[in-house]
Amino acid sequence: MRFPRGRRRLTIAVAALLATAVVAVIVYRVLAPAEVSTVARADYPAPARPAAGVIGRLPVAPLIVDGRLRVYAAHRQVYADRPVDGRHRTSPFWSYRRWPAELVGVVASGSTVVSRWSDGQLVALDARTGGVRWRSDGPEPPESTAAVRRTGAATVWDPRGLQLTDLPDGRIVLVVTGDAQARGVEVNDGRELWRAELPGGCRSDVGSTASGQLIAVDTCAGGATVEFRDAATGAVRERWSPPGGPNELTVTPLGCRTGRSDCLGLRTAGPGDAGGRGWLLGAGSPVAAPALDPAGAALVGEQSVAVLDGVAVGRSARTGTELWRSAGLGAARVLAGQPGRVHLLTEANDLVTLDPVTGRQLSRFVLNVGSDGTGWAPGAVTAEDGFVAVERLRKPVDPTADDRRYYYTGETVILAAT
Repeated sequence: MRFPRGRRRLTIAVAALLATAVVAVIVYRVLAPAEVSTVARADYPAPARPAAGVIGRLPVAPLIVDGRLRVYAAHRQVYADRPVDGRHRTSPFWSYRRWPAELVGVVASGSTVVSRWSDGQLVALDARTGGVRWRSDGPEPPESTAAVRRTGAATVWDPRGLQLTDLPDGRIVLVVTGDAQARGVEVNDGRELWRAELPGGCRSDVGSTASGQLIAVDTCAGGATVEFRDAATGAVRERWSPPGGPNELTVTPLGCRTGRSDCLGLRTAGPGDAGGRGWLLGAGSPVAAPALDPAGAALVGEQSVAVLDGVAVGRSARTGTELWRSAGLGAARVLAGQPGRVHLLTEANDLVTLDPVTGRQLSRFVLNVGSDGTGWAPGAVTAEDGFVAVERLRKPVDPTADDRRYYYTGETVILAAT
């Protein structure tokens, strides 16, 4: 049986429209903005207290949260695993994914994990369940030309434009900055406290202070000035330059609780400086601290720790008084610090942990796992809750190499308890 020509054409047209509609539905479902939250189905784990030593190796950089979880960053996902002292990465304890936005930064305070996305959205997750606590609009993230490495270390250990700071009244504020705007958001409930317009292209964030201020370097008027902005109100409290300082200035935060947040000091350096000049931060202007001048010196609490001719020396950062010496370290370097601990890495890749107040050795062991060996160079590092995590890079280090050449192994992050 043959259909009349006109009816056949109508049937073909209807079929084509139906096919187009089906394709449109499929494309919409695939490409439409989406959010997938997979919450925890098990109890929140207890804090771990493993013995000192290497725990294991991971393919991606962990953010230690609340001493209980490891949180990781993927291209469009933030997720957690447990236990915090697990030898390898395990199935997600919880997961949160967005599309088509990309994850650009993660910070944590207590049991709150705040993620920042390429569309400016801030999404706070409850670390105990992975459920969404609050959402807030933020300024668009600053543009970055840096390569995003596969470990995600820059996203979770040093996220650009995300700084936490504690206020004197006990509140915790997240300061979020973009190229043209900054906002202060209360971590507990996502309430916006303030917003401020920023001049684009002539200022850059440095970190935040333990006394509740955002630190930035401002070159908008020509010479470099260090700007201190109140995290509670957004008002600029002070503009400061080192006495006799150069017009070009590099500022490095010191003694930070995590990443570049809640820092106790800073180091300023200009062209031609051998190391720089160290400063302690407080309620007023920075106070000179010569004990922090050496480029490799670390600030841990009130103590400065530096390695000089194979000897670790601890001094009072405020007075410069020598407190202790620890010999026999060879060509070691200060790797990181955290409350009550300073971590040094020897030439043979031994991790040595000292008490920054007394210099007493708390632990020492080789940073090796399995048959990997120690022929690697340290990359990005974090230290928190008694743990240390280090990226291992292939020697000689080539910053321009692709990830396969840049990193030492596939599971390149080594995790240790100290």
